[in-house]
Amino acid sequence: MAYLNDNYLKLKAGYLFPEIGRRVKAFCDGNAVAAQRLIRCGIGDVTEPLPAAVTAALHKAVAEMGVRATFKGYGPEQGYEWLRAAIAQHDFRDKGLDVADDEIFVSDGSKCDCGNILDILGHKNKLAISDPVYPVYVDTNVMAGHTGEANEAGAYGKIVYLPCRPSNGFIPEPPKKHVDVIYLCSPNNPTGAAATREQLQAWVKYALEHKAVILFDAAYEAYISEPDIPHSIYEIPGARECAIEFRSFSKNGGFTGTRCALTVVPKSLNAQTKSGELKPLHSLWLRRTTTKFNGVSYIIQRAAEALYSDDGKAQVRGLIEHYMGNAKVLRTGARKAGLKVFGGINAPYIWVRTPKGVTSWQAFDKVLNDANVVITPGSGFGSKGEGYFRISAFNSRANAEEVSRRLQELKW
Repeated sequence: MAYLNDNYLKLKAGYLFPEIGRRVKAFCDGNAVAAQRLIRCGIGDVTEPLPAAVTAALHKAVAEMGVRATFKGYGPEQGYEWLRAAIAQHDFRDKGLDVADDEIFVSDGSKCDCGNILDILGHKNKLAISDPVYPVYVDTNVMAGHTGEANEAGAYGKIVYLPCRPSNGFIPEPPKKHVDVIYLCSPNNPTGAAATREQLQAWVKYALEHKAVILFDAAYEAYISEPDIPHSIYEIPGARECAIEFRSFSKNGGFTGTRCALTVVPKSLNAQTKSGELKPLHSLWLRRTTTKFNGVSYIIQRAAEALYSDDGKAQVRGLIEHYMGNAKVLRTGARKAGLKVFGGINAPYIWVRTPKGVTSWQAFDKVLNDANVVITPGSGFGSKGEGYFRISAFNSRANAEEVSRRLQELKW
């Protein structure tokens, strides 16, 4: 008899977004007329077409694949040199940040990398994870056996939860106790909050003092509009000795359906063996990548490269302006509806407090049934997300305006 991974049995419920999908399907199956007017503002999936520079690059790369002389088979597992060089130059070195080409690893998604990074981190690490936050951080650690069982509130043993509340601007402070691995997401999913330079300095200081590793998810950095908010953890002195950064082309370039992302692992970042010897994580991540991954396709990497062209950059700015325009419309509508609103300034997410006495899933059901709009219940992001819900700004302007109107018509 084969044995299964018992750690999966510790997961308390289905992953958040499949559960939302199940409820929405049940609603649509039982409400054919209402289903026709359904607007989805739940999952953070983009809606606008790929930039023209990207589609042109895709067509060119597809044509190359149809000619023997330019056909490409297996490429470098960690990404083609020309894409890694473009990323390192445009995203980092042009901004005065010390990141080498070979410290860039191209992948098929930052979500994947946030889970896969656990392959090179040991079981003894004490984890610190924000609450609320993107569920993948917690769930992948449960699956890997890095946590204890969950209690009745859904909190897992061996995780230090970092509460994010209005009082701290939804950005966690370093804990008083020691931890080894820290998950930070800025701009944050789901709250839309972005860490200030001073807040990130405090975290880098803590990590260096405790010899901890920060896993910094910067998937939404392109949406930062306030000039004093860092786009990268490497803007903070000392971060190259304590941080790994994850980025994605999904939300800035619209690559949710084409899949391309990157992870930065500095060669100056070390972790210790069981015997206390320091070893670089860069070489381990390289070995993990070349062993378990065959690389992102040539066609998609050429598409990602096009985002760094002058036309590509301008078109990305247009996409971001569109979605952040939606965010402004949704923020205004939720406020006019009498709701307390956060986020939507440096990220395409609106974080809304539910009316008094209404749980986040009750709010989900009410908005679905009465307004025919899909939102995301805050409790799906952690216990401190209870009493809130998230509205995604990824939509057409017409839909954002309609959602704003419907929110104002709701009777709580």
